[in-house]
Amino acid sequence: MKAVNAIQMGGVDVLPLIEGGKGIGVSTGVSSGHWASAGGAGTFSAVNADFYDENGNPLDQTYYGRTRRDRHEELVQFGIQGGIAQAQRAHDISGGQGRLHANILWEMGGAERVITGVLEGAKGLIHGLTCGAGMPYRLSDIAARFGVHYYPIVSSSRAFSALWKRAYSKAASLLGGVVYEDPWLAGGHNGLSNGEDPTKPEDPFPRVLALRKLMRTFGLDQTPIIMAGGVWWLEEWEDWIDNPDLGPIAFQFGTRPLLTRESPISDAWKQRLLSLKEGDVFLNKFSPTGFYSSAVNNGFITELRERGERQVAYSTEPVGEHVAMLGIGPRKRPVYLTPNDLFNVEGWIAAGFTEALRTPDSTLIFVTPERAARITEDQVSCMGCLSQCRFSNWSQHGPDYDNGKKADPRSFCIQKTLQSVRREDQTPEAIEHQLMFSGHNAYRFASDPFYSNGFIPTVKQLVERIVSGR
Repeated sequence: MKAVNAIQMGGVDVLPLIEGGKGIGVSTGVSSGHWASAGGAGTFSAVNADFYDENGNPLDQTYYGRTRRDRHEELVQFGIQGGIAQAQRAHDISGGQGRLHANILWEMGGAERVITGVLEGAKGLIHGLTCGAGMPYRLSDIAARFGVHYYPIVSSSRAFSALWKRAYSKAASLLGGVVYEDPWLAGGHNGLSNGEDPTKPEDPFPRVLALRKLMRTFGLDQTPIIMAGGVWWLEEWEDWIDNPDLGPIAFQFGTRPLLTRESPISDAWKQRLLSLKEGDVFLNKFSPTGFYSSAVNNGFITELRERGERQVAYSTEPVGEHVAMLGIGPRKRPVYLTPNDLFNVEGWIAAGFTEALRTPDSTLIFVTPERAARITEDQVSCMGCLSQCRFSNWSQHGPDYDNGKKADPRSFCIQKTLQSVRREDQTPEAIEHQLMFSGHNAYRFASDPFYSNGFIPTVKQLVERIVSGR
C-alpha cells in the first residue's frame, strides 16, 4: 500500500483521514476526540447532541411546550447546549492533536441558530464546520464570522459551482476542503439529483475529477477534496492517492467508526452491523426530509414499504372509473375508488388494516388502528427538528409554520426513531423496528478479518489499521 502522508487541512498537517459526522448523538465528542488524537480530523455531530449533568450523565431532552413552535424553541436550545458539551469533550480528549470539526445538516431545524450558538459557546474549540443535506449558502458567512474553516458536502461539481458563485468565493481563504459524498454508497441522507437513477451507481472517479477541474478554474488547486461513501481500505483507492489529476485527496469514514468501543450506539446495533450481508443496506425515499437515504433494510423499512403498497387513489366525488364508494373515518365519509381498488381495500380491511389515512397525493394508505394512533401521536408531538417536514407538515418559517401540504403518513418521525435506536438498552428485537442509517459497505464488517470473532476496535486501533493497511 502507498504511504499515507499528511495533508494540509485547516492550516495544519493532519492524516488524510476524516471521521464522518453522524447526527442525533452518534458522532460524539468522545469518538471525534479520539479520532483527532490519532492524528486525523474528528467530527462530532451538532444535530440534537447530548448534554450532561454535573456527574457526566446525559440528560433527557424533555419537551414541555404546548405548541410545535414552543417545542422548536426548546429543541434549538437543547441543540446549542449539546453542541457545546460535545465540543468540550472532544477538545479535552484530543489533547490538541489533529482537527475537530462540527457537523450540521442544513435542513435541520434551526440550523443557523444552533451552530452559531455552539460556536459562540465553544470559542477556540472547533476548527471546522462540515455541512450537507441541502444547499448551505450561508455556511461560509458563519465560518467567516468565527474564523473557522468550512467543508461543504456535495455530490456533484454542479452543486459546488452554485455554492461557489453565490457565496463561497467571498470567503475562499477559509474553504478547508470540499467533501464529495457518493450519493449511491454513503450512509444517511444522500444527494441524488432528479436526473440520477438510484438503481444505477456511477463510478466516483470521473465525478470527483470533474469537481477538481472545476475547482481549478476557481483557483482551488490545493484545496483538498474529501472522498466520502464506500471507503473501506485505502489500498483500494491507491490510484487516487498522489494522483496529480485529482490533487490533494483525503478520505472520510462514516460507517466504520460506528463499530468502535467509543461509539455510543447500542451493543445490539453493533452486533447487527457484524451480521449484515451485501444488499442489506437499502436506498430509499421514506425520509421526512424528502431526500433519498441509506439505511439497514430491517422491519422498520419493511413496514414503511408495506404502507405504500397498501395505497389507492381516491376522489371525493364519483368521476371516471372512481365509482365504488367506501366510507372512511369515524363518520364513514364517502370516498370513491375504482372497483378493483375497492376489492383490494376490502382484503386489507379483513386482514386488520382498517384505518384509512389520507396522503398529500390524494391517496389513502391502510394501516392497523395501533399504527394509525402512533402516526397521529408522532405528528402531534412534532418539535420541528427539520426546517421542513413532510411527515408532520411543519415548517420553521412563519407566519403559519407549516409547509402548505397535508402531513404525509407514509413517512415517519425521524427525531423519535434516531433517538431511540442508539439507546444502550436496545435489544436485537427492538432495533429491528427503528431506523438504522448505514453506508452500503457495512456488509464488509462480517467478512473483514479485522473484525474476526466479533472484535470491536478502539478508534485508535481502527485509525492505526487504516494507516498500515490490511
